[in-house]
Formats: sequence, structure tokens, C-alpha cells
Amino acid sequence: MTLFFSAIAIFLAVILGGFFALKFKDKLHLMLGFSAGSVIGIAFFDLLPESFELGLEKYDFGFISSVIAIGFLSYMVLDRLIAPHGHHDESCENHSHKGIVGAASLSLHSLMDGLIVGLSFQISTELGIAVAAAIIVHAFSDGINVTNMILRVGGKISLARKWLLIGALAPVFGVIISIFVKIEETSLSLLVALFCGFFIYIGASDLLPESHHSHPKIWTTVATILGIILIFIVTQLAGI
Repeated sequence: MTLFFSAIAIFLAVILGGFFALKFKDKLHLMLGFSAGSVIGIAFFDLLPESFELGLEKYDFGFISSVIAIGFLSYMVLDRLIAPHGHHDESCENHSHKGIVGAASLSLHSLMDGLIVGLSFQISTELGIAVAAAIIVHAFSDGINVTNMILRVGGKISLARKWLLIGALAPVFGVIISIFVKIEETSLSLLVALFCGFFIYIGASDLLPESHHSHPKIWTTVATILGIILIFIVTQLAGI
């Protein structure tokens, strides 16, 4: 029952974050700066240590670091193959594709979040509650990030809402999958490392430059720092 309520709470947190992004879309550059900080923060303060914590019993630092680098490079290649030109170009007929790739990656991360929560409950209820609490808090940022991925490339609000729903349902499906599937922690660590590479690229090479495009850099920089600080505080309080 506790696992069920955790899944619902994560779903609602993502939805609330997305609605917040839609409500204040006129301040998109500030939200992009905040999103960049939160995505980078999740990569360094959540995914990075988690990948090592889960995998060091089987893999060494060099191997896990290599998987992180592969994640970064593979996302970069995919990003440039799908969107080799800037999406401010009005002649582009597929301007939302780049945003969809980012939203899909974040949604897959949310799916893994749900999976991690479910697996944590398999170990112990106490651990499950602690992990779920951390996921619930940063799920709000996930909702902002998924929505911004679509809005930042000029995607329609209806498309942003669609991906917000997908992003909110993803962790719920992750929890459901965890009931039927047993995954070794060492194998899960490689998935976490791969997504760490994805998030480093999304935050540093995509969201961060876009937030500074034609906007005052001081306030977007402040927003980025706040995003990083928020995730740092959350992960420290949660003991991640």
C-alpha cells in the first residue's frame, strides 16, 4: 500500500511541476536556466553517486565512468542527427523533434525512478520510503523539465501537456514493472550511469546555452545556480 501511495505522489509532483511551467511560460528563459541547473544537479548529485554506489561491487570506477561518457556522446550524436540545425529556423517543419527527444529521455529517467522506488521497497520498507521521498521532491523539477523540453523549441502547449502526462505516468509504470521484474543492482547501475551522461549533455550543452540566448545572463545564471542548489539540498536531506 505504501508503494502505491508513493507512485501516486510522484505522479502528482510531476503534474504540478508541468503546470507550473505552463503557467509561467512567459518567463521561459528563467525556467530554462533553472531546468538546466536542476538537470545538471540531478546528474552530479543523484545519478552519478547512485551509479557508483550500485555498481562498484562488480565494476570499477573507470568502467562506470566510461558508461557515463558513452551516454553523453550517444545523446550528442542522436541530438545532432535529429536536429542538425537550429530550431529557430521558421522553415523547419519538424521543430518539435528535438524537444521530443529530450522529453522522452527525461520520461525514461522517470520510468527508472519508479523502478528504483519499487526495487527499494523490495529490499526494505524503510529504504523504499526514503528513496520515494527523494524522488517525490525532485519529481516537481522533472515536470518542469519535461514541459520545457517542448516549449523551448516552440512546441505547442498541447504537445507539452501530452509529454507531461507521459512523464508523470512513466514512474508509475516503473513501479508496476518493479513488481514483476527482478534486476540486479549492478546492472541497474549501468542504466543510471547512461542516464547520467544524457543529463550532463541535456543540461550543459542544450538547456544552459538556450536559456542565455537573447536574454539577460545575470538572472538566468542565478536561476541555474538555484536549480543546482535545490537539487543539492534535496539529495543531502534525503541522504542520496
